[in-house]
Amino acid sequence: MRTDDFDYPLPDELIAQAPAEPRDSCRLLVLDREDGHVEHKTFTDIIDYLEPGDLVVANKTRVLPARLVGKKRGTGGVCETLLLKRREDIDAMGHVWECLVNPGKRLKQPGIVIEYRAGGLHAPDSAPVVLTGTIVDFVEDSKGGRLVRFDAVGTDPATGEPRTLDEAIHAAGHVPLPPYITQYEGDPEKYQTVYAMHEEHSAAAPTAGLHFTPELIERIQAKGVKWATVELEVGIDTFRLVTEDDPTQHVMHTERYHVPQEVVDAVHATKAAGHRVIAVGTTSVRSLESAWEGGEEGDACGVSALRFPEEPGDIVARENATTNLYLMPGSTYHVVDAMITNFHVPRSTLMMLVSAFATREEIMSAYQAAIDEKYRFLSFGDAMFIH
Repeated sequence: MRTDDFDYPLPDELIAQAPAEPRDSCRLLVLDREDGHVEHKTFTDIIDYLEPGDLVVANKTRVLPARLVGKKRGTGGVCETLLLKRREDIDAMGHVWECLVNPGKRLKQPGIVIEYRAGGLHAPDSAPVVLTGTIVDFVEDSKGGRLVRFDAVGTDPATGEPRTLDEAIHAAGHVPLPPYITQYEGDPEKYQTVYAMHEEHSAAAPTAGLHFTPELIERIQAKGVKWATVELEVGIDTFRLVTEDDPTQHVMHTERYHVPQEVVDAVHATKAAGHRVIAVGTTSVRSLESAWEGGEEGDACGVSALRFPEEPGDIVARENATTNLYLMPGSTYHVVDAMITNFHVPRSTLMMLVSAFATREEIMSAYQAAIDEKYRFLSFGDAMFIH
């Protein structure tokens, strides 16, 4: 197996630059793992593929205004910072973040300070500085990764009180769209799911969930399909391709995730009744599969996934856990029976994840069918249902 096996030619004109409007009007490619058969539908048709008693599990994480554009103190050089995760193990008050910085070669020395103005990317020099970032250290095994200490500057004009750090980040930051979306200037809420939680934890959206509307979720539940949510805080690997020729040499960074006990109970009840667990997006897949805990030989098999061998073990609740789960052909799924997902970047770990769920041949054939039919690809693009 080589990384080239998960490459495909993606025409630039098929990379979606804006979301479908309404959200659930996008197209849906349905792939049957039994025989590789493909159907072309609209996303609202997803309800026809869900059965009463099925359990749909989505990732409720919300995207931070994690893209900060500022200037290096002393030189005025423009610097871009992407917030990835708070490092409360370093600073309990949450001021130190793990970040990606650009240009990395100019932001090497500890003590370098970046100033961020209100309004962020397009702020004039007359706008007040509301936030500073001080380079603390490198992040091990991360190109462009830095530990940065952030401090709020000034007062909130509405209250006259000193700004909190979160207020300063919101004043200077923007929701970070993927680098291949270059033309979108619309509502940043379109890059959030309609069921996202209030707190903001992620550097990128769980994009398979962008297709759902409140009305569609209501119709799904009215059919007798259960709806549950987990959280995986989407981090650095969303922005990284596999550069190694041998994909097994790629190192996955860790991400924080949460699978509450009520989801575990719902999975058990669903499986016991002979129904399916359907994950919305690869982050929900990784949350559920990371929550599976293997047992010893001779132990009971608490749950198993359709078309995969049973193994001793069971799904368990996880709170503030971390995962670097890397699913590729040869991996065993234990919880997820079907998934809703988008079309992914060539040579990415996500291509490997879906190729582990179906077969590589089925996935590559389905992708070629999508290209032939002019589907819209990547974060703002169309959807797949793999069952």
